[in-house]
Amino acid sequence: MTPTPRPARVPAPQAPPFDPELGVALASLGESDREPYTPENLVVRQERDAALRPRPTVEELRADGRFEVSELHVPGPPGEPDVTLVSARPAGLAGPLPLLYYMHGGGMISGNAWSVLPRLLRSWAQPLGLAVLSVEYRLAPRTRYPGPLEDCYAGLAWAAEHATGLGIDPARILIGGKSAGAGLAAALALLARDRCGPAPIGQLLLCPMLDDRGGTFSSHQMAGVDTWDRTSNATAWQALLGDRYGADDLPPYAAPARAADLSGLPPAYIEVGSAETFRDECVAYADAIWRSGGQAELHVWPGAFHGFDTIAPRAALSQDAREARTRWLRRVLR
Repeated sequence: MTPTPRPARVPAPQAPPFDPELGVALASLGESDREPYTPENLVVRQERDAALRPRPTVEELRADGRFEVSELHVPGPPGEPDVTLVSARPAGLAGPLPLLYYMHGGGMISGNAWSVLPRLLRSWAQPLGLAVLSVEYRLAPRTRYPGPLEDCYAGLAWAAEHATGLGIDPARILIGGKSAGAGLAAALALLARDRCGPAPIGQLLLCPMLDDRGGTFSSHQMAGVDTWDRTSNATAWQALLGDRYGADDLPPYAAPARAADLSGLPPAYIEVGSAETFRDECVAYADAIWRSGGQAELHVWPGAFHGFDTIAPRAALSQDAREARTRWLRRVLR
């Protein structure tokens, strides 16, 4: 009798190599910095993250008068609290200025509108003559979908309506963000399109968090390797969606990767690392925009992990990424 052959053992997918400079920076991180988020440690991690990301004061953000900075409290979604927008622009520039409407990262569970501003002001506001509005949207799990997205939409609609008083050009509004903030920016573009709301001229999507399903090859490939892996990602999506996590009928505004129609959206800049959990969902999103007849510029940085330019800002790859983003912004703002 011929023995039944055993199925071949399928090895775990090997992760792509890290860029050498980035690998050194990643190896220098402490064990606590690499610990994934789980439902069990979420509250403790949120408290720790808040302590590690202190909010600079308005006076500190003004940088000895180089920037005009103020906190605005604008009407939130119907029946919900006001939304805080941190407004910043280079001092002494006559308006109206183009606007970057920005949403911070943090997996929808951490981060704040203030701590991202020093980088935004230094990298883009000053050299490009941009005004910036950074959105303090409510975080999960205290506020679940659609609360954070509706906060962002309410702030965008208010800014477009009050453009003259803000000294901004309503015909030159860009939306953008990083990680969860980039996912919110992608969702905001869909929501504004479908509500016939403000029409941004571009969407800057830096390593966007787009897909709640966690089924991509890269999400398995980078498990336990990337700085933000599938365990942390699942924890964050569960915190945001609650009982709707994984639902077949989840709307695309909750997870833009589920969108069936990406036509009629503003041009997108999408970047991700080759050694990153979000790699495949970002590449698929760019492809879906192209298939819908839209415009997307896609960068997959070789050997980059999630948040590489924050962890290793002086690495050559981080500098290349910042330059590419700036070139795209200049083109869109012409």
